[in-house]
Amino acid sequence: MQTILLVEDNEMNRDMLSRRLSRKGFRVLTAEDGKEGIDLAQQQHPDLILMDLSLPVMDGWEATRQLKNMEDTKRIPIIVLTAHAMAGDEKEAYRAGCDDFDTKPVDLDRLLGKIHAALTK
Repeated sequence: MQTILLVEDNEMNRDMLSRRLSRKGFRVLTAEDGKEGIDLAQQQHPDLILMDLSLPVMDGWEATRQLKNMEDTKRIPIIVLTAHAMAGDEKEAYRAGCDDFDTKPVDLDRLLGKIHAALTK
């Protein structure tokens, strides 16, 4: 079973998406802020990370940069999942090191396509 780390501060979004991904056969770990996401990624080595950008403690841009600069986590694909739909936000997310970008509200079929593509690279 492949493991996804969902870094999302909104409890309703976190709960809804983790349940939907679990029903699709993924083991889902959750973190509420960027620092907790980094800690869990280092401890659990998930197969993929879904990273919100607007997070408390440490935002998703900084968490992504740090994860991509650490030897033990730099190869984990990171898909930014955010309500930030501005072109500049997407470019900044790629500059931070994300592997893909998707917007909220979540279109599960589109997101699953991106997840499967990232996991099979």
